[in-house]
Amino acid sequence: MKVDGKLSVWGTAEVVAEALHHEKAGYDGLWASESKHDPFLPLLLAAEHTDRLEVGTAIAVAFARSPMQLAYTAHDLQAYSGGRFSLGLGSQIKPHIERRFAMPWSRPAARMREYVSALRAIWAAWNEGEKLDFHGDFYTHTLMSPFFSPPPAPGGAPKVFVAAVGEAMTRVAGEVADGLLAHGFTTERYLREVTLPTVESGLERSGRSRDDFSVSHLLLTATGRTEEELARAIDGTRRQIAFYGSTPAYRGVLELHGWGELGDELNTLSKSSREDKWEAMGGLVDDEVLNTFAVVAEPERVAGEIGRRYGSLVDRVSFYTAYEIDAEVWEPIVQELHGS
Repeated sequence: MKVDGKLSVWGTAEVVAEALHHEKAGYDGLWASESKHDPFLPLLLAAEHTDRLEVGTAIAVAFARSPMQLAYTAHDLQAYSGGRFSLGLGSQIKPHIERRFAMPWSRPAARMREYVSALRAIWAAWNEGEKLDFHGDFYTHTLMSPFFSPPPAPGGAPKVFVAAVGEAMTRVAGEVADGLLAHGFTTERYLREVTLPTVESGLERSGRSRDDFSVSHLLLTATGRTEEELARAIDGTRRQIAFYGSTPAYRGVLELHGWGELGDELNTLSKSSREDKWEAMGGLVDDEVLNTFAVVAEPERVAGEIGRRYGSLVDRVSFYTAYEIDAEVWEPIVQELHGS
């Protein structure tokens, strides 16, 4: 099982230091997300100052950009990193695409399928000299003259991961992507009974097998070296589960476990005017729900729990911590996961 870290700092010196730390600590990759900052710029620094660490986005918002624009950025990072870049894509939700990015929204799963296919057509033009002649329902790319064609990237096109929870987007990942980024609001049972069978159906459509595909799980993990640290981690994790559980798009995960009413209650409370609503929502997440969504254990038991629950299901894992904790806690866990 590969273990990835998540970029948590911004600033030139800070990014370089974190990348060096992750490589020295034995992490396989370092991923940047798109929230308050551009996810691509710090990865150039991380790649420049490391030798083996994979770098990637988890995620970049696909529909905020045209396929051509994103193809250039990803191709350049693949070249700058010497073939160590992976492009993780997410669809975001309609209000953000339309009202924050002022971009069109429609049929997200179908659009993502076409988006990734367009990227592959563009990269094939640059890396393999194929004629660019892509026609789709959402995107058309038919012009690529030598002046605008970059040289081939080391290692060819970057790997593409698609973030998904629902079955439609998960199937798309299996059809056209190299891997799936499983959301933190995903349980062991949901992976086994819903996610992986849906991935398999997508792989079958594309004539591939599970060996051709990588599943990466951003795993909610609550740990601490003292009772106080562990209690703080558990409290933060409960609130994070409650936040995701209040989102109707993720209701299917709760329903699989018979917790649909919890989702309704969380959604209603999230829309209330109560000043303490986020704390109150966390209080609705009992121990059964907590331990279903998260690995809750002392540091020396974390790797064993991850291996036991997810070792046969995922290929890569990263730690989702909704609380502050010393980064050194994870180093022996990373080493143990590599040896398991």
